[in-house]
Amino acid sequence: MSKTTAGKEGDRVSSHSRAQAKEGRTGRDLHDPALYVNRELSWLSFNERVLEEARDHTVPLLERLRFLSISASNLDEFFEVRVAGLQAQLYDDLEPQDIPPDGMGPLAQLVEISRWVHGFVAKQYDTWHNDIRPALEVHGIRMCDPEQLSDEQNAFLDEYFHSQIYPVLTPLAIDPAHPFPHIHNKSLNIILRLEADGLESPRHLYAVLQVPGILNRVVVLPDSGRGKHEFILLRDVIGPRLGSLFGGFRMAARAAFRVTRNSDLSIQESEVKTSLLSTVQENLRQRKWGETVRLEIADSADDGFIGLLQQALDLDDRDVYKVAGPVDLTSLLGLCKIEGFRDLKEPPFEPQLPIRLAESGSIFAAIRDQDVLVHHPYESFEAVTRLIEEAADDSQVLAIKQTLYRTAENNPIIAALARAAENGKQVTALVELQARQDEENNIVKARALQKAGVHVVYGLVGLKTHCKAALVVRREIDGIRRYLHVGTGNYNHATAKVYTDLSFFTCRPEFGEDASALFNLLTGYSQHYDWKRLIVAPQFLADRVVQLIDRERKNAEEGRPARIIAKMNSLVDPQTIYALYAAAQAGVRIDLIVRGICCLRPGVPGVSENIRVISLVDKFLEHSRIAYFQNDDKPEVYLTSADWMPRNFRRRVELMFPVEDPRLKARMIDGILGVYLSDNVKARYMQADGSYKLAKPEKSGGPTVRAQIEFLNMAKDISAGDDALRPAVTGNAQSLIFGRPYPS
Repeated sequence: MSKTTAGKEGDRVSSHSRAQAKEGRTGRDLHDPALYVNRELSWLSFNERVLEEARDHTVPLLERLRFLSISASNLDEFFEVRVAGLQAQLYDDLEPQDIPPDGMGPLAQLVEISRWVHGFVAKQYDTWHNDIRPALEVHGIRMCDPEQLSDEQNAFLDEYFHSQIYPVLTPLAIDPAHPFPHIHNKSLNIILRLEADGLESPRHLYAVLQVPGILNRVVVLPDSGRGKHEFILLRDVIGPRLGSLFGGFRMAARAAFRVTRNSDLSIQESEVKTSLLSTVQENLRQRKWGETVRLEIADSADDGFIGLLQQALDLDDRDVYKVAGPVDLTSLLGLCKIEGFRDLKEPPFEPQLPIRLAESGSIFAAIRDQDVLVHHPYESFEAVTRLIEEAADDSQVLAIKQTLYRTAENNPIIAALARAAENGKQVTALVELQARQDEENNIVKARALQKAGVHVVYGLVGLKTHCKAALVVRREIDGIRRYLHVGTGNYNHATAKVYTDLSFFTCRPEFGEDASALFNLLTGYSQHYDWKRLIVAPQFLADRVVQLIDRERKNAEEGRPARIIAKMNSLVDPQTIYALYAAAQAGVRIDLIVRGICCLRPGVPGVSENIRVISLVDKFLEHSRIAYFQNDDKPEVYLTSADWMPRNFRRRVELMFPVEDPRLKARMIDGILGVYLSDNVKARYMQADGSYKLAKPEKSGGPTVRAQIEFLNMAKDISAGDDALRPAVTGNAQSLIFGRPYPS
């Protein structure tokens, strides 16, 4: 994109616009709570958009089922962390880490969350029972109820129960001699009411049956000859066969239920007595005993069951969710992996290796030639693993240093780091032990690396190390050269297949020097370094983002070209939102591509008419973080590991860095941001009230564009060279970035 194009396409601010901006700036307090959407309610709105994909009949059926399961999994984590935190504030007087700028207290938030989630859960089960489940059956995939089974299937389940399930079940009585048992987080349980045989006035007895997590929640049924793939829920296998566990008693009633517990792991510096590792391990043990925050129970459960469980679990009425179906919708995800049924899934694709890396015999030679940008998952994560694997076996490599936040089983990067240490290289890995839900996995990985001779450190106490950086130090003919990978996503080859992220490779000296300083900061003691290219949180990133926004504001006030485009997962930070409002009032056109939480309100008269917020929910999880600033027609593009949130800016080690190569910068602007802004299929536009409206292709005035499909098509043509990376919509994209009217 030329600078003249940017300037001529409507970004110069007229005197009339400046007058309007001045009037707006004096007419509204930008700290007004009404200008800020509550973070928790904004997240719930995001999960609504996930569920919308499950209800969209243009989405392949098994993909719709996947989105339904994801919406349930998302809700689990929301209760485990966010609702748990609000309850701790309300009941335990825990101080919040961040004061919500919208002014809602913990009780008001919990009441509104309960109202919203009860409606959402009803919509989830309606989607399953009245939409997806019948459609699956039409295509030969049937979830059976117990009364629908054939004699042969019942005989199979009798054998399956007695051989595979019965031996691992433990019935737990509830009476004065048997206190209410501890219910594990998100486990499947069945509560029972029993009656003794032969009594005229039987006394009701209660028991709980905990179902071990090792058992599959969905059981595959043998072929019934009905020409269908048939399944049954585990609870419907166990329930009718429980009589053998309670000899001499009659089962009067039963109900499946599930409990969600506080699973947040937040460690303060004062808590670390001996080592961070031992403190994390102790907190993981305590997590199993976290306070209950939610009860999900079959809607067939009577008031006696619910009252008993509420009292035992110390839950309020608003924390109880009666569900008309499986108490764990995430268990349905297994059906998405059924073999065959290609027409019910998104077309498969094979990630492509960038042409320069594919044709180069050495990744080091390719990076020496020029900086490399890789767009995942469309372009292969092999580019990242190849850097570490080649470094592990290259006799000229002296050292490897890498941060690890979330990894995966059988991760080739972990194996390469271990091999490098065994080959005598100096290898340092910073393993973040507090990566939520990955703590235990990271402890295992850390110990394996230590055993191989890798120097493992755990970062800075009180801060999570969330940045993604790998540094390779290599001896070459002309001296020592540093090769650097930095990116927006984790070193996780599994999630790299389903998350959109960007990887950047360079051996520019100024980047390498900064990378060395970064690892010195993380592994030792380092202060007062003059950073050249990397912008590091928590010291500088928050201020730098606000400075960049303010620069655009000042340019607009002076009638210079001013424009901001930013893509991220979440926008929460009040100071950043305030700066965006002020910039918009000054006339800066701002596009925010925010997948999830957005606490900013676009389209507020006198405040944010110049701001457009777009959310994209599609097959791949939008995870890349990009920022573009027009800078008086000297555009700057940054990639970052950080969302614009208080936790990322002030409680984590994060990186933001510029893309300076003109070729890559042009690709970022036209070939990536331009395509995102062109999407008129999956794009949803945020309204001033916090709701979202789906884009309408017929109203866009151009071709139908689905960004993720555009990126897939670009990657398929990668064998033609760099020019193949330019999208088919490029000619349209520039006008969409710089001249497109905002939708009503």
